Amino acid sequence: MKGDELMILKALKKNKHVTVNYYENGLLQTFKGKIQNLNLTDQTLSLRDEKQNIFSIRLSGIKEIY
Repeated sequence: MKGDELMILKALKKNKHVTVNYYENGLLQTFKGKIQNLNLTDQTLSLRDEKQNIFSIRLSGIKEIY
């Protein structure tokens, strides 16, 4: 893993609100929430929405995070 990629992953571990554009079943989706967990073993990013529901996204499907 390159240094820049590692810095980005470390930044994701902070507990903040983000918007994630990702691909699921070939369709571009958007999810807004607070970062709950970054699991590098399972390659997933878990987010909590405003209703406190937790949603996991595969890192390989993520197109953009802001």
